[in-house]
Amino acid sequence: MQRIRLRYTKRGRLRFTSHRDFQRAFERALRRSEVPMAYSAGFTPHPKVSYANAAPTGTGSEAEFLEIALTEARDPAVLRDLLNDSLPDGLDITDAVEARTSGLADRLTASVWELRLDGVTVADATAAVAAFNGAETVEVQRRAKNGMRTFDARAAVVDLQALDPQADRPGDKPCAILRLVVRHVTPAVRPDDVLSGLHVVADLAPPVPAAVTRLAQGLFDEESGTVTDPLAPDREASPAAPHAATGTAVATAPEGAGSA
Repeated sequence: MQRIRLRYTKRGRLRFTSHRDFQRAFERALRRSEVPMAYSAGFTPHPKVSYANAAPTGTGSEAEFLEIALTEARDPAVLRDLLNDSLPDGLDITDAVEARTSGLADRLTASVWELRLDGVTVADATAAVAAFNGAETVEVQRRAKNGMRTFDARAAVVDLQALDPQADRPGDKPCAILRLVVRHVTPAVRPDDVLSGLHVVADLAPPVPAAVTRLAQGLFDEESGTVTDPLAPDREASPAAPHAATGTAVATAPEGAGSA
């Protein structure tokens, strides 16, 4: 059995697809591409696909991950192209490697998020970010299955910055970009929780919903403060790839990437 790990995106209108919608689209793409999938045992066999830490519905992403099991070996690059031919634009496979190490989910310990705040000036966003970063705790509430839950949104945030919008996307209305690095903790701290925290500490309230995009997801490197590529260990373990040429890729995106 061969295992292939894939990185995929949710772009444009496809950010509003639910995780279940993506599962259906992906399994259709597997059938159309005639991928030799391994199936589970039992009365209702299903393809062996493992999804890892999917982004919430309504958020875009450049860094979603999954793993599939095959009954016959396939070239990961060829498999990526076949799947992209069968997936709708916006759901794109951007990387594929053969799984040669264990614990992909264990390497997804942090995410880099970008939040586009239309109608908010950079000055107001900068002041709110300073208040948030300066607080020891920022308690927010979120509705859960058992009612409202109160938790600290500050502790999980490794870095939060306010940036100017992209120079190639000028506009006559105020707009601020937030760049956020957050650890994956329990309970999970999501971008909307951080926005709630900015409202708590600085009364920041964007007039329209923020456009949220996950730029990267992977292992948080304490020494460098970066989020590293979770597929890099599999590339380094591949006998076909020169070890010195690969290294540990950093999963952060260039400034301004992913803005809606």
